[in-house]
Amino acid sequence: MTNLKILFTVVATLAVFTFVANVIPQVQSAVPREIVLNADMPPEELAAIGEEIYAGAGGCTACHGLGTRAPDLLGVVGGVCATRVPGQSCKDYLWESLVNPTAYIVEGFDPIMIDQSIVSSQAELWTLVAFLQSQGGEITVNADDFAAALAADDAAASAPPPVAVTDLSQVDAVALITAQGCLACHALGGEGGMVAPPFEELRGQDPAFVLEGIVDPMATINEEYSTFAGTMPTIFGDLMSPVELDVLVDFFVGGAGGGAEAPGDAAEVPPDSVGGSR
Repeated sequence: MTNLKILFTVVATLAVFTFVANVIPQVQSAVPREIVLNADMPPEELAAIGEEIYAGAGGCTACHGLGTRAPDLLGVVGGVCATRVPGQSCKDYLWESLVNPTAYIVEGFDPIMIDQSIVSSQAELWTLVAFLQSQGGEITVNADDFAAALAADDAAASAPPPVAVTDLSQVDAVALITAQGCLACHALGGEGGMVAPPFEELRGQDPAFVLEGIVDPMATINEEYSTFAGTMPTIFGDLMSPVELDVLVDFFVGGAGGGAEAPGDAAEVPPDSVGGSR
């Protein structure tokens, strides 16, 4: 009799779990669509691909569209881009805004955007331009623009990889900070952006914590800069070699930094002073 009760309990339990599992809506993960780009695509197709990048891999919606971090572009930018700089076409203005984003800053917003050519190919950038032009304007990106971009991307892909730096003394920390666009958000020696913690605040911090902040910016959020959380790309761990990362971390926490002078003395601060938009 006891065995029957146990068997009944097991069967009833399995039946309940099976029922629950079947009534809960199942969500199937979508496999990212492979995007194939070519110069013969019509403008509408380029804009559609640009929209995918804008809303997805490009990470543009992390700032644009909120109305607080960056201007809302949807539905309007294509109609005003040609009026921003006298003598500059909409297409050229949008392109320069992507690859040199600090050249034009809309009043009321901070210069927090990095050079998008760091994270996207030239062909992908032209699809973004086409999409942005479609937002209230006419798409003028043409086959010549795209063909030149594809050629440049092919050349970059076929170029031999840069020689890995293995000597710490070959890396200048300040030059590396400048090249990676860090000063768009962070300040160093009183120069740079004010939307993320100044690099001097990293002095005396745990090197492992500082390294995590570079490769995984969302790991720790500084409440003082939380408005801009999520704006720092997660690509710097891939863009820089282990030696370059070591030099930066050493520079930030108070080392020599590959011949560059370390930040001035600063009082040690608790770990949560790092993070935010970093």
